[in-house]
Amino acid sequence: MAPHDPSAAVGPSRDTDTDTDTGPSHVRYAFADGVARITLVDADRGNPVHLDSVDQLFTAVRRAAADDARVVVLASTGRFFCVGGDVAAFAGAEDLPGYVDELADRLHRVVSELVRSEAVVVSVVQGAAAGAGFPLAAAADLVLAADTATFSLGYTRLGLSVDGGTSMLTHTLGLHRVLRLALLNDRLTAAELLDAGLVARVVPAAELDACVEGVVATLAAGSAPAYAASKRLLRGAVEEHPEARLRAEALAIRELAGGADGREGVAAFVAKRTPTFGA
Repeated sequence: MAPHDPSAAVGPSRDTDTDTDTGPSHVRYAFADGVARITLVDADRGNPVHLDSVDQLFTAVRRAAADDARVVVLASTGRFFCVGGDVAAFAGAEDLPGYVDELADRLHRVVSELVRSEAVVVSVVQGAAAGAGFPLAAAADLVLAADTATFSLGYTRLGLSVDGGTSMLTHTLGLHRVLRLALLNDRLTAAELLDAGLVARVVPAAELDACVEGVVATLAAGSAPAYAASKRLLRGAVEEHPEARLRAEALAIRELAGGADGREGVAAFVAKRTPTFGA
């Protein structure tokens, strides 16, 4: 499948990279006809989550709000939607608990903005959504997936607790399915998550672009106030204060990152060996 490139908007658009003065661009932003398209573009590395990429993602999400976007499309280039946290950055951090806490806090701001956005948020998953990539995709109101997409967590393999809004998945998937994902690190297909209700559409990979554009066109032509009110009411019915749950996740993963198992899990991942926990 050719890389999904949702930044190619129809009609006049404003295309920008959310780069900084000190580093490369990991996120691209485009806006046209009421639709903001936010694309992770670090395809060679699997679009990992690290401080720079999360900051750029937050900037793009806030820019969509400033543009009064009716629809926000969150997608990525390459084979993977998002492989999760940049474990190499974990390994290189002098203060691992502090780094993990800061990264979690910044990522949670993105998730909170997506959940509370008055725009309808659509995520497009063409490949693996792993680690933080899974709850990031699930923070959208509608998840559109190729039949090649997979979803997994993997935190406990590193001796860490779930993060990124994983705990909010229990509302959609149920407690014991999320426990299975967290404890056994199973990988679910897009078809399985369609049956579970988390994914809205699953199509062959070659048809994903057309599916996205059809859904976006429907949403862009609808009543933005009606969508915003419906989203607020339905999300409020299951999670009135998501930030409290996100902060609890951040505190837990920070504590574990400073422990022996967390450090061993990160070191083992980077060294491509099996970790030895509890030694």
